[in-house]
Amino acid sequence: MPATTELAIEIDNRPGTLGNVCRALASRGVNILAFQLIPSPKKNFMYMVVDDPVAAEKALSKDGIGYTEAEVVQVKLPHRPGELARAATRLGEGNININYAYSGVEPSTNAPVVIFGVTEVDRATTILDQISSAAGA
Repeated sequence: MPATTELAIEIDNRPGTLGNVCRALASRGVNILAFQLIPSPKKNFMYMVVDDPVAAEKALSKDGIGYTEAEVVQVKLPHRPGELARAATRLGEGNININYAYSGVEPSTNAPVVIFGVTEVDRATTILDQISSAAGA
């Protein structure tokens, strides 16, 4: 699976703010493929992978919603015990630290994917592609 663009948005921790962001994207035909929300007392931190990052960026900018971009790696893993452990172990053996992770769906098949935030995306992509190919995912 390829590296992909992640959008990060800091939103107020109050009713309606998450809905506003999601509605801004949906109204412009952007589909959220993977998502996580990390709460804090005053702000929430939203991380997502979308099907069309360029359209998402335009939608967010048009609505005055600030965001940052990062490159992350995604992998489709078989749905069976130990697969996440195998992927995490292989990244560790490659001396690649996993800063965070979350899951979503592959757009063409709706198969689950794991998104890894790592510092060495290119190396992680190579390792995870090998895992995915060997597992027949």
